[in-house]
Amino acid sequence: MQHEHPHKEAPTATKPWYTQTGWQVTLVVALFLTPYLIYSHFGHLREALPFLFLLLCPLLHLFMHGGHGGHGSHGGPTPPK
Repeated sequence: MQHEHPHKEAPTATKPWYTQTGWQVTLVVALFLTPYLIYSHFGHLREALPFLFLLLCPLLHLFMHGGHGGHGSHGGPTPPK
């Protein structure tokens, strides 16, 4: 027996993350706190800078290889079998 379900609603589109109030408040707070934290804790940041560069290397490797499928497929001709 088949029957319709009128109580089910069509899926609604979600709003982009930057239009939601919680994210807007977080961004505004971060924009105001970032210069203060850099100014007041510059000595700590300067000490950690070499380690941050070392941490940046694997992160860039992960994100930069996301577009072409990894190390095996660089778009060259396939060898004959």
